[in-house]
Amino acid sequence: MPKNANGHRRGKAHLPQKTCVICARPFNWRRKWKDCWDAVQYCSERCRRQRKQAAKPAIQGRAS
Repeated sequence: MPKNANGHRRGKAHLPQKTCVICARPFNWRRKWKDCWDAVQYCSERCRRQRKQAAKPAIQGRAS
C-alpha cells in the first residue's frame, strides 16, 4: 500500500465505496478494479449473474 506525504500508510477505511445495483449493499474498491472502477456495478460475481437471470424471464415473457 502506498505511503502518503507523512510516510504513513492509508488504511482501508479511506477506500472509495459504491453500492451494488442488485443487492444494494455497499462495497469497497479492490485492487483488481483499479483500471475499471468507473465501470464496476456489482459487488460480486453472484450479483452479476443474478442480473442476467432476472433479464431472461422478462425477455421470454414478451415473446409469448
